[in-house]
Amino acid sequence: MTTFQLLLLIIAAGVFYLFFKQLFSGSYPKRGIDFDAKIADEQIGGINRPDKTFSTPAIEPTRIEQLLAMADEAVEKKDYDEAKKALASALIIEPENMDALQKMGYVSMQTKEYAEAKEIFEKLIAIDDNDDMAHDLLANALHKLGEDEAAQKHHEKAIEIDPDYAPHHFNYANTLYDLKDNKGALLEYKKAYALDNSLDVAKEMINKLGISHEK
Repeated sequence: MTTFQLLLLIIAAGVFYLFFKQLFSGSYPKRGIDFDAKIADEQIGGINRPDKTFSTPAIEPTRIEQLLAMADEAVEKKDYDEAKKALASALIIEPENMDALQKMGYVSMQTKEYAEAKEIFEKLIAIDDNDDMAHDLLANALHKLGEDEAAQKHHEKAIEIDPDYAPHHFNYANTLYDLKDNKGALLEYKKAYALDNSLDVAKEMINKLGISHEK
């Protein structure tokens, strides 16, 4: 063996020694351990395309959000059948989704399916007894079904929870007016108008009932 060959052999042995020392030392970068992404949802361009910039992907809406949006679009078009289909699908996925239940109750009222609306609003109240809107809407459904004693109780519950919300007083006034309780209706119309003077119908009813009450 020549001196040159011996030198090459020594160099090769040194290279192999250093390689295997690094390999078994555990200090080389490991996928997913030493090289962690700084931001989970970042997208990075190819290493050979430095012109590509960082970007954050658009967040896709959930299936529930898509169905609720479809229902809203259908309601705007007064296509209540399509709205109910979308909401029914949403409630299959999440039976206690508050938004879906509220929208389904509204649609049921629009289609005059008052018994169905009653059931939905009762479910909302079972989920949250302090939901003043659910009590108010249930009262409206009960009034349509002729269950007026129960309707008045839920009107009063809605007002108890949020006494400063004018529509609660206005809706209660409408129910009392239908029941020929003009004195009670006048009082509630006045409360509604005092809270929101944009309720022109309340003002009209105050004038109408005020005159009749004086007589």
